[in-house]
Amino acid sequence: MVPDIHRSLFIALLLSISGASYGARNEAMIAEVTSGKRHEARASWWGGEPTESTVALQAAIDSGVRKLVIDNVGAPWIVDKIRLMSDQELVFEEGVVVLAKKGAFKGKTDALFSASLKKNIRLIGYGAVLRMHKGDYTTDAYEKAEWRHTLSLLSCDNVQVRGLTLADSGGDGIYLGVAKRGVPCSNIHIKDVICDNHHRQGISVISAENLLIEDTVMKNTAGTNPQAGVDFEPNHPGERLVNCVMRNCLSENNVGGAYALYVVPLDGTSAPMSIRLENCRGTTSAFGLNLLTSNGGDGGSPRGTVDVVGCTFADMRGAGIVVTNVPAERMATRFVRCTVTGAATEQPETSPIMLSTRSGAYDPVGDIAFVDCTIEDSVERRPLRYVDVVGDIQLTEVTGTLLLKRNGVTERVALTSDVLDEWIPARKLKHIPRLKLDLGTLTPTAVDPPAAELQPQPVRQRLAVTYLLYALAGDPVSLSFSYDQVGRYGGSKMPVRVTSRTGDIVATATVPFQKESTVAFRAPMTGVYTVTCKPGGNSSVPRRSSHVLCLAPSRGCFPLHGFTGRLYFWVPRGTTEFGVKVSGEGGEAVKATVFDATGTQVWTEDNITEACMFDTVRSATSQGEVWCVELARPSAAPFEDYFVDLRGVPPILGFSPQALLQPAPVRVP
Repeated sequence: MVPDIHRSLFIALLLSISGASYGARNEAMIAEVTSGKRHEARASWWGGEPTESTVALQAAIDSGVRKLVIDNVGAPWIVDKIRLMSDQELVFEEGVVVLAKKGAFKGKTDALFSASLKKNIRLIGYGAVLRMHKGDYTTDAYEKAEWRHTLSLLSCDNVQVRGLTLADSGGDGIYLGVAKRGVPCSNIHIKDVICDNHHRQGISVISAENLLIEDTVMKNTAGTNPQAGVDFEPNHPGERLVNCVMRNCLSENNVGGAYALYVVPLDGTSAPMSIRLENCRGTTSAFGLNLLTSNGGDGGSPRGTVDVVGCTFADMRGAGIVVTNVPAERMATRFVRCTVTGAATEQPETSPIMLSTRSGAYDPVGDIAFVDCTIEDSVERRPLRYVDVVGDIQLTEVTGTLLLKRNGVTERVALTSDVLDEWIPARKLKHIPRLKLDLGTLTPTAVDPPAAELQPQPVRQRLAVTYLLYALAGDPVSLSFSYDQVGRYGGSKMPVRVTSRTGDIVATATVPFQKESTVAFRAPMTGVYTVTCKPGGNSSVPRRSSHVLCLAPSRGCFPLHGFTGRLYFWVPRGTTEFGVKVSGEGGEAVKATVFDATGTQVWTEDNITEACMFDTVRSATSQGEVWCVELARPSAAPFEDYFVDLRGVPPILGFSPQALLQPAPVRVP
C-alpha cells in the first residue's frame, strides 16, 4: 500500500507513465480570457491536481468564458461542489470523467454540479461521465439524505444537457427544482443522456415549463423511495408542470417505477399541467407508468392533460399502467397505441391496467381513454381493474379499445358500459349515502355497562386513527394504547390527543414505539371526546378504557389492519335501507359476515378483495337495534389491510353491544 505522504507523487508518476498531464496554469491564455480577447478556453489552462481540481475547474467556470472545454487529461477531474454560471457552454471531451471527491459532499443538499437562478447554459459531453460515490453516502460517515444530486438546476432558464452519463449519486441524476417561489425551470432540453444507478431518481422534475427530455436512458435506480427512473413530483400548488415532453426514452431496471407522475400537491389553484410521453419504453421496474393526482379538497381538483402515445411498458413486477384519483371533470388522460406486456406475472390479482382511488378523494375519477392499446398477458385475469379505496367514488368516462393477446388468441374489445360492468363489479353496487355525524347528539346505547364490556378489542389501525369516547362532566377518564410495529417500519413515539366537542385540547400523551402508555384526564363537560392517534405506517391499538370508546371513520370508512373479531353498529329506529361495504386493499382480502339484532346471520362473503356490499331494504322499526359485522381471515387470499364502510347508518363501530354510541333519536310527530 502506498503511504499517504507519498500519495501525490505516486499518482503523478502513474499519470506521467500514461502520458496524462494536468499541467501548470497557463497565465497567458487565462489573461486573454479575462480581457475578453478569447471566448473559448480549456479547463486545463487553470491547472489542476491529480488528487483534486475543484479550485481550478471552478476558476475556469467563473472566468465567464463563453465556451469552456473540459479536456481529457488522461485521468479523472476530482472535484468537490461545482457551481455553474449563466451564458456559458461547457463541453466535456470524450473520455472525460468528473469524479466526486471522496469524503466530501457532507451537506445534505450538496450536488456535484449545481445552478441556481441561472440562464443560457449548455452542458455537452458525448462519451463523458459525471460520477459520484453513492455507496459512501449511506454509511455512518454521512447524515442520511436524498438530495446529493449529480446535477441540480433550480429556477434556471434555457439549459441544454446533451450526451453525458451521470452516475452513482446520493440523490438524483438530474434534479429540476426551485430556488425562488413561483420560478420554475424553463426551456430545458435533455438529450442523449444516461442516468445510471442513482439513490433516489434518475431524473426528478419538481417544477418545469417547456421541458423536453429525449433519447435518454434512466436505469438502475435503487436506494430510497420513490426509486423511479423519472418522477414528476411538485412540492406545492404554486409549482408548474407545463408542456413537459419525454420522447424516445428508456427507463429500466429500477426498484421503483419506470415513469412516476406523483402530482398530488397540485390542486385547482395550480396552473393546468400538460405532460406528454411519446414512444417511450419502460421495462423491469415496479410499474410502468403511475399517474397519481389530488382529488377534491380545499383547493379543488387539479386541471390539465396527460398524453401517453406509442409507449411500451414491458416485464413490470406490478401493473403496466396505474391511474389514481384523476378527476374526471378536470383532467383528460389519453393512452394512444400503447402496449403493456408481461405485467405482474406473479401477482394475478393485479391487472395490467389498474385504476383506483386513494383516501381523501372526493370528485368522480375518469376521463381516461385507451385508444387502440395492446395488452399482452399470459395470466387469466381482467385486463383492467378499478379499486375504489374510498368506497364511494364514481368511475366515469373510461373509453377506447383494447387489443387483448393471450395464449395465441387475439381479441379486440371496446370499452363499453357492459364490458366495464363485467370487469368492475363495484360499478353495479347500490348507492346508499353515508350519514353525517353530529358529535353533540351522541350518547351511549346502554346506561352503566359492566366494566368488562367497556374494554376495547385489539383493533389495529394505521396512519391517522380516530376514536370517540363518552364521559360525564367530572369523570376521571383513563385510556391505554399500544404503538405496534407493522412489518419492518421503524418508529419513535406515537402522539395521542384528546379534544372536547368544542375543539379544546383536554389531554395529550405519547406512546413509545412497541410500548403501551396511558392518557388520563378529568372530563370538563358531559359529552363526546375525540381521541386521535398518529402511528404512521405502524399501528395504534386500544388496550383499556374506563368509558365507552368507539371507532370513528377515517375519510368516510374504517381502515383496519389484520383484525379478526366482531364489531357492532347502531341501526336507528325508522331506518328502512342501509348497507355494509367491505373491500380489501392491494390484492389483500378479508371474510365478512353480517348478523342482525337477533344474532341471525344475514350475509357472508369470503375472499373479498374488491368492494362488495350487504344491503337491505326493510320496514321501519320503532326501536333502534344493534347489529354486528364479523371480520375473519379469508380462506384463499393474503390477509392484512381492508376497509369497512357503513352506509345509511351512523358511521361508528363499537367493541361490544353495550359499549356503543348512538345519535339522539329523531322525534316523530
